[in-house]
Amino acid sequence: MTSKLDKTDRKILAELQRDASQSLDEIAKTVGSSKTPVWNRIRKMRETGVIRGQTVIVEPEALGLEACFFVLIRTAEHEADWQLRFLETLRARPEVLEAHRLAGDIDYILKVRVENARAYDAFYQALIAEVKIHNVTALLSMEEIKATTELPL
Repeated sequence: MTSKLDKTDRKILAELQRDASQSLDEIAKTVGSSKTPVWNRIRKMRETGVIRGQTVIVEPEALGLEACFFVLIRTAEHEADWQLRFLETLRARPEVLEAHRLAGDIDYILKVRVENARAYDAFYQALIAEVKIHNVTALLSMEEIKATTELPL
């Protein structure tokens, strides 16, 4: 989906990505506009799907989710029914924050957030009980260097 966004739309999006809790007055002042046009632009971007939603970013460690694993999956299964079962399994697991199908030697990569290595093992055991997987490699993130939800505008 490509939407025609002008300079002001992009400024509004940058402000919303930085802090969506800002008032319309604050956003309008920052982008050099008034409240009503800013609201109309935001409404239009929601209607056209440019803005998909609004959320809160929670600190994982505040919830005891101190371990972040990147899980590399290779599979010998590529049939539609296996893929459907695999995707349903991933979507049902709240530990899976992201899942991507890849080109190359690795078929899928998952970003999994759990309390510790024992919790990861429980996740892993549940995953392989649900779907047949050829090879799984788990990489523990030692330090998060950069994480953002802000897209480049």
